[in-house]
Amino acid sequence: RADRGVVLEAVRRSGRALGFAAGELRASREVVLAAVRQNGRVLCEAAPELCGDREVVLEAVRQNGSALAFSALGLRGDREVVLAAVRQDGYALEYVAEELRGDREVAQAAEDLQRSWLETLSLM
Repeated sequence: RADRGVVLEAVRRSGRALGFAAGELRASREVVLAAVRQNGRVLCEAAPELCGDREVVLEAVRQNGSALAFSALGLRGDREVVLAAVRQDGYALEYVAEELRGDREVAQAAEDLQRSWLETLSLM
C-alpha cells in the first residue's frame, strides 16, 4: 500500500489498484497518471488536488470520458478537456459546464460518437 515501486507497477497493470494505495501515493502525480492511463475512472481515487490537474484529467478522460465527473469543476469548462471527454464518451456531456453544453463543436463530437455507436449496432 505504501511502497511506491510496488504501487506504481500495480496501477500500470490495473488502475483500480489506486484505490488500495496509501494516501500519499494517491497524491503522487506519477502514480495517478499511470493509474488513469490504464483506467480513467480511477480519477475518483486520486487526491483532490490532482482532480484539478489539467494533464491528469486529460489523460483520464482520454481513456474514459466519464472520468470528467470526478474532475474539478473548473476543468469541466475547459474546452480541450471537454472535447477529449465527449469524443471518448458522448454521455460525458452530462458533466460539462453549462457554458460549453451549447458549444457547437462539443455537441457535434458527442453526436458523432453516438451516431457511430448506432451504426455499429445496426451492423450486428
